[in-house]
Amino acid sequence: MKAMVLRAPGGLERIQREDRPDPGRPGRGEIRVALHGGSINYHDLSVAKGQMKADDGRVLLADGAGVVDSVGEGVTEFKPGDTVVSCFFPDWQAGPATVGDFRRTPGDGIDGFAQETVVLPATAFTRAPKGYDAVEAAAITTAGLTAWRALVGDGALKAGDTVLLLGTGGVSIWALQIARMFGARVAITSSSDEKLERAKAMGAEFTLNYKAEPEWGRRIRDWTDGAGVDHVVEVGGPGTLAQSIEAVRIGGHISLIGVLTGFSGEIPTGVFMTKQARLQGLIVGNRQQQQDFVRALEANNVRPVIDRRFALDDLADAFRYEEGAGHFGKIGVEW
Repeated sequence: MKAMVLRAPGGLERIQREDRPDPGRPGRGEIRVALHGGSINYHDLSVAKGQMKADDGRVLLADGAGVVDSVGEGVTEFKPGDTVVSCFFPDWQAGPATVGDFRRTPGDGIDGFAQETVVLPATAFTRAPKGYDAVEAAAITTAGLTAWRALVGDGALKAGDTVLLLGTGGVSIWALQIARMFGARVAITSSSDEKLERAKAMGAEFTLNYKAEPEWGRRIRDWTDGAGVDHVVEVGGPGTLAQSIEAVRIGGHISLIGVLTGFSGEIPTGVFMTKQARLQGLIVGNRQQQQDFVRALEANNVRPVIDRRFALDDLADAFRYEEGAGHFGKIGVEW
């Protein structure tokens, strides 16, 4: 079978196609899945570029979806023909966070889903949303579940809340869809006026070009009549966190989920203390949260925004497209 692997020490030019042995029949508690799609995340890009070290020959992609070919003894949750989607943390089934690294994350610590067939424990998958194709289903695993946990699991989002989103990548656009699903009001930032218009068409109430207004935290507060927003989905990290703290309300919630501007920096601790806000780091979510997310998507007939789709053999080009940061929503890979 075909697989797209990364040769050490990494780099997009070191992504290669390989022929690998068929994984065979599933054992007890396992399912065999014919994969047909994946999606690209910033984490995958970091692995592919060699910024996050992976073993030589690692199969790439944390997100994968496909159809169950066969099931092993004892599997009752799935049957042949079911459409399934992978879990970012296949061992974290439910409950509070227990994982703080990527040793068991597909496409990083273990082989990922840029391949044609896998045999894995049934608990490494959930049912995919009904009617989704493989790329759409794969879009929920990392970016979608991160946004869901940030707003719903950790933030207890409710109708009428105000939400600030940074940028128009996969997590932020999913967060926009989730916020609108719950009846929340959304502000979103971008350096592209064209992307801001697209976000407005999807229900964003307030848009702001951060290149034109680098001190955007106060403008977001003005939008809320000076109170500040209830939730911030913070994907930038140290370069944007000070403005997010300025924008959040007293007692509000900031979900720190990205480090696009670096891994360390100064925090205005005095302002943060007076805001009495909750700053919570998070990495994706557990399998039970993904199952909850799938049910919510089906109940509200929400589908992901797929910016562009690439063939599996063009995986390196998909990463280059992600690197260019011109996308709106998710980048898919299909085969």
